[in-house]
Amino acid sequence: MTLEGTNTWLLGDSDRLVVVDPGPHDAEHLDEVAASGRIEWILLTHGHADHSAGARRLHELTGAPVRALDPAHRYGDEGLAEGDAVHAGGVTVMVLGTPGHTSDSLSFIADDGQYRAVLTGDTILGRGTTVVAHPDGVLADYLDSLRRLRDLGDLTVLPGHGPELPAARAVAEQYLAHRAERLAQVREAVDRLGPDASAQQIVEDVYADVDRAVWPAAELSVRAQLDYLRTPR
Repeated sequence: MTLEGTNTWLLGDSDRLVVVDPGPHDAEHLDEVAASGRIEWILLTHGHADHSAGARRLHELTGAPVRALDPAHRYGDEGLAEGDAVHAGGVTVMVLGTPGHTSDSLSFIADDGQYRAVLTGDTILGRGTTVVAHPDGVLADYLDSLRRLRDLGDLTVLPGHGPELPAARAVAEQYLAHRAERLAQVREAVDRLGPDASAQQIVEDVYADVDRAVWPAAELSVRAQLDYLRTPR
């Protein structure tokens, strides 16, 4: 982990490795990762700097291509898309599109023949819940992604932050329940404050008992919720 937050996952064996999310540009951390073995691929769950800013330096240290959905974060000719497979060190990594936190969010299903896990980036966290980073993040997409992860059953979750979790199904169901609760609270706040209520006003109403330090992130999610509620379905 770097900066007490971002998990960098190394998949494979000491001879051939896939690195998922190098993290921020932390020289000591990146040197340690580079020394772990022969790195064949560097994969990004999404482009936020706490996951991707170290990718260029790790590419320079190892020569390994950096693959991502967003071309802006690639180093090399190959990107990543739904259904792609990456192989190294006896591990197969399958790409699962899970937009919502951001438009470029991916998850990776890792399988070595005996152990399977899903790496979720910021789509599912080891603690707490994530932000839907509106306008790039879209709540409808995020809910669909949670349902896809729920359908993976009891796969271990290796998140972008925090500890691993034992079962994708259970945590995805918790996330879906939390989003439904928040949507209901936002809907009730709109009923109280009026249809033209701003996201800031709704944050002040719904998150009144929450540390103000999280209000900026909460406002992004509220904007996504308002967009969801105001879109005909």
